[in-house]
Amino acid sequence: MSATESETPPARLGDARDPASRARLPDAAGVVERDGVALAWESYGQPGAQTLLLLPTWSIVPSRIWKAQVPYLARHFRVVTFDGRGSGASGRPEGAAAYTNAEYAADAVAVMDAAGIERAALVGLSCGVAWAVHVAAENPGRVQGIVAIAPSCGFDVPRSHRDTYAWDARYSHHDGWAMYNRYFWTEGDDDDYDTFLRFFFGEMFSEPHSTKQIEDAVAWGHEISPATLADTTAGRLGCDGAVCDLIEPLCEQVRCPVLVVHGTDDRVRGIQYGERLAELTGGTIVRVEGGGHGPNLRDPVLVNHEIRRFAESLAPTSAPRRWTRGRNRRARALYISSPIGLGHARRDLAVARELRALHPELEIDWLAQEPVTRVLDAAGERVHPASAHLASESGHIEHESGEHDLHAFAAIRRMDEILVSNFMTFDEVTETENYDLVIGDEAWDVDYFLHENPELKRSAYAWFTDFVGWLPMPDGGAHESALTADYNAEMIEHRARYRRLRDASIFVGSADDVVPDRFGPDLPEIRGWVQDNFSFAGYVTGFDPGELGEREEIRERLGYRPDEQVCVVTVGGSGVGGDLLRRVLDAVPVARRLAPGLRFEIVTGPRIDPRTLPRRRGVRLHGYRGDLTALLAASDVAVVQGGLTTCMELTALRRPFLYVPLEHHFEQNFHVRHRLERYRAGTHLPYAAATDADGLAEALVKELGRDIDYRPVETDGAARSARLLADLL
Repeated sequence: MSATESETPPARLGDARDPASRARLPDAAGVVERDGVALAWESYGQPGAQTLLLLPTWSIVPSRIWKAQVPYLARHFRVVTFDGRGSGASGRPEGAAAYTNAEYAADAVAVMDAAGIERAALVGLSCGVAWAVHVAAENPGRVQGIVAIAPSCGFDVPRSHRDTYAWDARYSHHDGWAMYNRYFWTEGDDDDYDTFLRFFFGEMFSEPHSTKQIEDAVAWGHEISPATLADTTAGRLGCDGAVCDLIEPLCEQVRCPVLVVHGTDDRVRGIQYGERLAELTGGTIVRVEGGGHGPNLRDPVLVNHEIRRFAESLAPTSAPRRWTRGRNRRARALYISSPIGLGHARRDLAVARELRALHPELEIDWLAQEPVTRVLDAAGERVHPASAHLASESGHIEHESGEHDLHAFAAIRRMDEILVSNFMTFDEVTETENYDLVIGDEAWDVDYFLHENPELKRSAYAWFTDFVGWLPMPDGGAHESALTADYNAEMIEHRARYRRLRDASIFVGSADDVVPDRFGPDLPEIRGWVQDNFSFAGYVTGFDPGELGEREEIRERLGYRPDEQVCVVTVGGSGVGGDLLRRVLDAVPVARRLAPGLRFEIVTGPRIDPRTLPRRRGVRLHGYRGDLTALLAASDVAVVQGGLTTCMELTALRRPFLYVPLEHHFEQNFHVRHRLERYRAGTHLPYAAATDADGLAEALVKELGRDIDYRPVETDGAARSARLLADLL
């Protein structure tokens, strides 16, 4: 046996494409070779800490099956994962004999040796539980305990309907579990294998609204060939000459504590398997009512809590605890401001100022990440230290974007690992500290997982948003329409079941700002539903136009001559606007010929380096500008993306502007555009038109001379929001 280690993890099929979707990268990684089979492992956290070894499961999925557990658990323990033989970045030997339970158990010990793990708690899912039992029975000194999630072991228990079909028999049809069949996999075509994967993972994730978990798992299933999958199954079942160990005698040899987590609606291996494992090992069972075969992905918050609680019971500590009497507690609020763009931060600060005016004694902590923290730091606000644990949502969004193209719904959907991790940070903060009020401004993670785990609500809770309803893009077809409708349906069900979970639901705008579309077929009309479920604050600009001063004063302060024409170009704080900036820079020479002396102020924001852009005569390049609102007020015309905040600032300032929504960004193309048309504000310019320098320049100069007849923007939105919040303190 040999081992190699490096600081650069081995390539993961699926991870090389989207590393920014990971909430945490490994601190070390290596490959250990056992009997000619390479086993790729990753380690999170520092050696010496209590260790959790998250075992592989059936080779139909790689170790990424643990993506919702690793970031959270690694803040408290050392966590090691590895791809099982036949999956991920590990080797794929041929033949059933290479895939017996004994081989997988020996692999686990080899990884422990290579990673320098003397003793660990083992966490297994499905088939991985059998391997955990093997290791614990044969190496009792190295296993502190076992967490067995949805165990799929060869117990003598009443069987389910799936077992009426033999895996290695030929059938004249392949319906339902008859697809769990050697010949259907290996003799069928690619469509047959894909059909099996979709069936199997549909059964694994039997809970409603599991489209994302099924989609991930099907993609992982395509990373392994049908022939290899057949070998792994034959080895586990004792076919083709492989030796199948009896698991029940091994269970009786296990002396360490065992925790079983099993769903009552597990359609792969029923809960009777979990009950039998608990009986044989003297373990404790947690029954997940209505849960399926993959609770680690479908109910990650529960599973994370159970694993941590169990692991800490194996090595209890006597850390000091503190409790403050009620009369000694100051009023405190925790404010979560969306990091996707900077507009949320400015409006949230405005609301916070108004709330403090009503409650001067109120302390506000902010759970926030870059680039929002720049705005908060400049305002002298307290950013909670736990913010350092938040995984970057802006980084993920940037990674998802193409040339002025961001499929916003898909990007949020693929951010699931980050959202789980960030919710767990929020959960820890509210568990260990006393807050009277939690305010979430489009904190999607907090809102979703509180509705999934309502027992974790520990204070009054208010939710802010400026749009409601996931909408499909036209070229997404029926598939995207079905996905967005499913997400909307889940949200509607959450609100119907737990209407009191939010103590306030505040829409930043008025009822007419809500799109008139439906949530989906057989689902409510969005505007009517929002009127029934939200309070309306009016728009929150985040600034007081009166405090800015007269436009002439602002221009003089910024150094502009009275007769000088200024075009401001800005693309927000998410870092996806570089392509639009380059298009504008290409159009600058043409625009300056059409409007001689036109001056350009181009603001790249905090995540685009101005030095990466070409220089042009008549152009000044800026990075982050804390005085962006004043710059917009001083402008004669502006070019912006379709983000709501900047567009509404320009509307409130009554400045002419072109807005160029990101392609496939449903919020900018539908929700924001609907609102701007209601205000008669700005001129919509498709990105295809912006790619032509002459056309862009002509549109810009035409906008420069446009008469303004915008509908007035509310100026009391922050105060109205604060009054809605004040009653919750």
